[in-house]
Amino acid sequence: MPNPTVFGPTYSTYVRTTRLALAEKEVAYDLVDVAMLQGAHQQPAFLERNPFGKVPAFEHDGLGLYETGAITRYVDRAFPGPALQPTDPRHLARMDQIMGIVDSFAYGPIVGKLVWQRMVTPMMGGKPDDGIVAEAIPHVARALAEVATLMEGGPFFAGPSLSLADLYLMPVFAYFASTPEGPGLVGVHPPLVAWWSAASARPSMAATDPQFG
Repeated sequence: MPNPTVFGPTYSTYVRTTRLALAEKEVAYDLVDVAMLQGAHQQPAFLERNPFGKVPAFEHDGLGLYETGAITRYVDRAFPGPALQPTDPRHLARMDQIMGIVDSFAYGPIVGKLVWQRMVTPMMGGKPDDGIVAEAIPHVARALAEVATLMEGGPFFAGPSLSLADLYLMPVFAYFASTPEGPGLVGVHPPLVAWWSAASARPSMAATDPQFG
């Protein structure tokens, strides 16, 4: 059976989530870069894989997928290795809930606004817009407070072991922790501090470190 293929740039948090799932299950895979800054995600070759022009796209043994939730759930079901989805219905529901929070409420203010202004804009030669950062902060704080509450005292976000909920948040935190605002906003939530300290040290994080340029 051929290796699965992930299509997308390594700096994408959702591409990294997919790669983290594969790394945690020790699945060999191929990675095909998509030059998004040059608009490759809007070209016909990529739109055949995802007509919405978003990364990652995924292919395995004739199956094409897009949407990170669908891809990572497939990876967990299709390959041997540590389970990344709880069997307990309550823990599974919590995993799904946190993945939804990342998609709907955390990614936008954290990555799309704060990280973009503090990291991406300067890398592209621009000046950060402090107004956008200030507008994002309350939304970031609310998302962090909610996911901290949902940890329910555990070392992971959805039960006693690592799950897709953790893998959804780890790439976001990797960027967020490098912003001037990140440590202070996380620091008021000791469970998040402890979680990130352990999560950031996992071998899968080193194996999926993003490359720029």
